[in-house]
Amino acid sequence: MKIKAILCLFIAIVSFSSWASERSEQAWVLIEQGAFLVDVRTPDEFSQGHLAGSTNYPLNTINTAFANVDKEMPIVVYCRSGNRSGKAMDYLKNAGFTHVHNGGGLEEMQSSQPK
Repeated sequence: MKIKAILCLFIAIVSFSSWASERSEQAWVLIEQGAFLVDVRTPDEFSQGHLAGSTNYPLNTINTAFANVDKEMPIVVYCRSGNRSGKAMDYLKNAGFTHVHNGGGLEEMQSSQPK
């Protein structure tokens, strides 16, 4: 029974890893094509390190921060783990933004960044 549980956990981790790298790799493709890169972490988190060229629009300001952003503009959002950026993506899509992608977490994005 323990072996089955460990095997299931291993498969889940490998599957998540694969999915995580896919979303961040796709994010870099979009960024290279000119997508607007947005870090939705807090200003304090942003000041401790962020992706070059990113703009800090914390999740708690998202309802006003994107007021002057074209809803047709491709946007990539990221955070620490991909959770807040997922919430930001859902909010923006519900608000009428048509090209929003969740790049995941900062470390995930950094590890898949093209050299």
